[in-house]
Amino acid sequence: MTASIPPGDAHESPRTPAVVLLSGGLDSATTLAIAMSDGFDCHALVFEYGQRHRVELEAADRVARTLGAASITQVHLDPDAFLGSALTTDLAVPKDRAPETLEPHDAGDIPVTYVPARNLVFLSYATALAESLGASDIYLGVNAVDYSGYPDCRPEFIDAFQRAAQLATRAGAQGATLHIHAPLISWTKAQIIRRGVELGVDYALTHSCYDPDGQGRACGHCDSCLLRKAGFERAGVADPTIYSPA
Repeated sequence: MTASIPPGDAHESPRTPAVVLLSGGLDSATTLAIAMSDGFDCHALVFEYGQRHRVELEAADRVARTLGAASITQVHLDPDAFLGSALTTDLAVPKDRAPETLEPHDAGDIPVTYVPARNLVFLSYATALAESLGASDIYLGVNAVDYSGYPDCRPEFIDAFQRAAQLATRAGAQGATLHIHAPLISWTKAQIIRRGVELGVDYALTHSCYDPDGQGRACGHCDSCLLRKAGFERAGVADPTIYSPA
């Protein structure tokens, strides 16, 4: 089930369309801003897949509307397809891990916050939406530097998916070229934040925490919070995140 919601400040004159995967987090908000600065009319694609909280969905809506996305499409997926992750079940979210454990891991050390095939599924939906819109460009905010060891955030995956999408679509078969843009793939979190600030991203609108409290405040201790905190510190930018006092 999908629902399309045109933001109130969408562009009046459509430009070349692009699809942008949007989670409401720091990286995807920056990616949306980059896609817009590249001159595209950006159609935000948001997924509800059984997350333990709705805070990131609310953040995605805020970000899309504030940045002026052309549309917001929310896709509701069966949560039973995404079990076995601490982000979708009652498994404990790792907290206060040592900094060295937050660096890229080998294939045998995937953290419990990995969601099964998430980006593979998301990009497949994005490809369908892009073809429906007549778009040849898809943006997503995956990162292979400051990440928690997810295999679907690697450049090899992005390259392989782009090749597969080229073969799987009518547009590709007829000679059109689908471009999967991952502009943050080799950036540090500090570089991402600096670029977002240059583009006017209000990071107070975003949400990155894996385990927020009942009021939606960030825990400050999960991998995502630790990477976010360090990123703001290294970028020399004030962190606008509201953290739980617990």
